[in-house]
Amino acid sequence: MRSALAYAPRPGLLQSASPLAAVIYLGALVVAAFLFSNPIVLLGIGTAAVIAGTVAGAAPAVRVGLRMGLSLAILMAVVNMLVNHRGETVLARLGDWPLLGQMTITAESFAAGAVIGLRAAAVTLVLVVYSACVDPDRILRALRPIAGRSALTASLISRMVPVAVSDATRLGEAAKLRGPGAAGVGRGALARRVLAGSLDRAVDVAATLELRGYGLDGPGSRGPRQRSRHDLRFLLAGVAILALAIGFKFGGAGVYSSFPGIEIGTSLGTCALAVLIALSGLVPVRRFSDLVAFRRPARRELRRA
Repeated sequence: MRSALAYAPRPGLLQSASPLAAVIYLGALVVAAFLFSNPIVLLGIGTAAVIAGTVAGAAPAVRVGLRMGLSLAILMAVVNMLVNHRGETVLARLGDWPLLGQMTITAESFAAGAVIGLRAAAVTLVLVVYSACVDPDRILRALRPIAGRSALTASLISRMVPVAVSDATRLGEAAKLRGPGAAGVGRGALARRVLAGSLDRAVDVAATLELRGYGLDGPGSRGPRQRSRHDLRFLLAGVAILALAIGFKFGGAGVYSSFPGIEIGTSLGTCALAVLIALSGLVPVRRFSDLVAFRRPARRELRRA
């Protein structure tokens, strides 16, 4: 069973673009997510990732990323609300808790955690699109002349993470098929089994790499660089996203603060930046007919998530 996060060759512009162009385009969205804490801008970044991934044919990966991002955002908001007691708007006083002391729930602490979680969700969506649409072997070939071992490590990580997800899915399905009389399998036992299998696989991969001489310093091969006629589109889009994010940031757009009171900037510049970044998700669209065909499947994917 192939993981939805694993790279699969698809006839899309993002898949055919060179690694440098794809990384600059998706990396610009990640940089913009760390430049702003305004929820409106972060929602625009997440929307761009959802549109780009769905247009590129990676709708299952986008669906997984939405579930992961939403779970992560909720977890961060709840944890920050429990450990951070700053803020003026008190929602509840829960008394003294062991180890945690006086528990005071404030709206400001919940909002701060929600913004952190929203940023993590937006970055997760971008990374999910990268994992599903960018060929790790092309990344390895592009970085081999610069940092061969680091490129090999990054390529192995991008390959092994989807494999571990597939292992967890298979183990969970196998546990459900054992019958009603079998003892239940908790998440802890499942995680231990996945970790043990990952360690065994890592040892096998390390032995294989050693036998093939990857630990030796050999002459690097310089093959012809693979370019795409769509590279300029993604390069310009990445540069434009960075320029817009930096320009609007210095222009005072995207203001947000949680303490001492919640302040969310809703100026025209903030909304314009969010809309422009969201529209950057249409960069992988090949033609207008692709955009028309994207509309109905995208609605179904969002409803399923």
